[in-house]
Amino acid sequence: MKESEIETHFVWSVEMAGGRTWKTKALGQRGFPDRIACLPNGQMWLVELKAPKGRLSALQKQFAADMERLQQRYVNLWSKEMVDDFIRKCM
Repeated sequence: MKESEIETHFVWSVEMAGGRTWKTKALGQRGFPDRIACLPNGQMWLVELKAPKGRLSALQKQFAADMERLQQRYVNLWSKEMVDDFIRKCM
């Protein structure tokens, strides 16, 4: 499965749950996640999407560690099933 298929499923899933998602790119900041998702329950998440055999770069790992330290909502999703679980748990 391709990363783009997982991302498409993620966008669809968030929208079907009543939320919104935006593709992100932070100028001059490598390692920034793929998407920002705002869910209808008020939660905002930074989301990195990867293919099942993909890998996080060192900068992505550092970004994830920074978000954990700052107690921000950040998640890595590696499959459509993980997307579905994420939506169920967050709603």
